Amino acid sequence: MDNRTLTDRLARIVEQGRVPGLHAVVAARHGEVILEHYGEGEDFRMGEPLGHVRFTPDTLHDVRSVTKSVVGLLYGIALADDRVPEPHEPLLRHFPEYPDLVGDPRRAALTIEHALTMTLGLEWDESAPYTSPANSEIAMELAPDRFRYILERPVVEEPGTRWSYCGGASALVARLVERGTGLVLEEFARARLFEPLGIERFEWSTGADGVALAASGLRLTPRGLLAVGRLVLDGGRDVVPASWLAEALYPRVRTDRGSGYGYQWYVGDTWVGAFGNGGQRIYVAPELDLVVAVTAGQYNLPEQPTASVVLEEVVLAGCSAS
Repeated sequence: MDNRTLTDRLARIVEQGRVPGLHAVVAARHGEVILEHYGEGEDFRMGEPLGHVRFTPDTLHDVRSVTKSVVGLLYGIALADDRVPEPHEPLLRHFPEYPDLVGDPRRAALTIEHALTMTLGLEWDESAPYTSPANSEIAMELAPDRFRYILERPVVEEPGTRWSYCGGASALVARLVERGTGLVLEEFARARLFEPLGIERFEWSTGADGVALAASGLRLTPRGLLAVGRLVLDGGRDVVPASWLAEALYPRVRTDRGSGYGYQWYVGDTWVGAFGNGGQRIYVAPELDLVVAVTAGQYNLPEQPTASVVLEEVVLAGCSAS
């Protein structure tokens, strides 16, 4: 493939104003980078304005809910170390500080897998803006005890029956990792995932209680995002067990977004991916031997098409034409 073709395709849609807020895109096929672009624009760190930023390969960027998929990988690493319980185990057994919550038999039936697949069946709503306490994730961060807040939500349907987007589920999974390994999330991630991948620069935003925001707090460079995607494409490369990836990338439930969902990863017919508010994206297409990482600044907008336009009209269109 002529990389200039992809570069020209991207330049055209940027000029046409069809990818507002595009901050960066890096794509690799057959192990080689085929597209790399850095833009500029207003950016934020978890809602805190950073002003006008000129993005470079070394610029850290919020990846928002891509964080959840990284947490899924960390759980798999810890599971191979026998540091966290198996997915089928009862969830509340591993939160013994809340014995009062076990009295509800439906709540007692919750398993770790229900958290991994976002099928907890608890009352949870992230449809409000991520600046409002009406959003359950924000309410969780404002609560005096985030884990009690999650686990005491009313049970509104049978656990395991329906996917419902829930940052609290990722927070529970991350808490199990921290408890089992004895390390805060960012340090376990540094030692067991990022350093083995050659990712030297990252940040993990924390809540007021100092706990890493497992649902949305990770900051990586675009190349760091790409490295995570390439790890998935390569079957884990002895960093994440291949057996765990097979489990995590198996579509266990259908989302309301049209794709399948495994253990904190979205699963399509020909791809697997991680998605974040604003247009953050890891896209892995095994049949094409392709990985794409996108960062963008369309945070909290009702429509966030930039990442999809880049992916479909530039990268995939260019690959199919080659």
